[in-house]
Amino acid sequence: MTRAIAQGRVMGIATCSPMVDKGLTWPTGGVKDSHTNCRHDLPMKKTGDKDASGDVDELLKLLVFLYTENRRITKLIAARADLTGPQLTVVKMLEQVGDLSLSELSDAIRAQNSTMTGIVDRMEREGIVERVRSTEDRRVVRIHLTDKGKKLAIGIPVEPLFIFRAALESLTPSETTELLKTTTKITTSFREAIERDLGAKPI
Repeated sequence: MTRAIAQGRVMGIATCSPMVDKGLTWPTGGVKDSHTNCRHDLPMKKTGDKDASGDVDELLKLLVFLYTENRRITKLIAARADLTGPQLTVVKMLEQVGDLSLSELSDAIRAQNSTMTGIVDRMEREGIVERVRSTEDRRVVRIHLTDKGKKLAIGIPVEPLFIFRAALESLTPSETTELLKTTTKITTSFREAIERDLGAKPI
C-alpha cells in the first residue's frame, strides 16, 4: 500500500484500487463509489463507545452516498443535454434565480471565482450565456441565459440540487432546525480540520 493511499484511509478520503478490475469485493468499513470505481474508506475507529462508533460509520456511509449519487446523477443528466456537470448547475441556477454576477454565481455553487470564470467563458463561447451590464449599476456585469441557454434549461426537467432540496423540505420544522444546527457544527469542525491538518483554506 502506498503512503498516499494509507493516508487516504486514515483521513477517510476516496482511494482507488485495482480490486475493481478483478471483480473483488470491498473490505468491511468502506463505501464503493459505483460511478468512479473508487472506494471511500472510512476513518479508523477510535477506541470507546462501540455503539457511538457504529453510528458514526453509518452516518459517513450515508454522507458518501449522497455525495456520490449527486455526482452520478448530475453527470448523467448533463450528458443528455451535452453539458458538463458545472454547466448544468449554472444553467438551472440561472433559470431558477435569474441573472447573477460572477461572484454571486461562484458563491451559489461553492466554486472559486477563477474556476467560475473558466466555466462561464466556455458557456459564453458556446452561446449558452452572455455577460450583460446591470441597468442599475453599469459597473456590475451579470451572467444571463441566452435563448439557447433558456431552451436547454427547459429541456432539463430537474437538477440534483433541487431533488436534495425537496428531500430536505420533507422534514418537519423541528427536524430541519435540528439538522441545521448539527450540520453547521459538522461543517465548522470540517473546515477547521482542513486548515489545521492540510494547511488549505476551505472555499
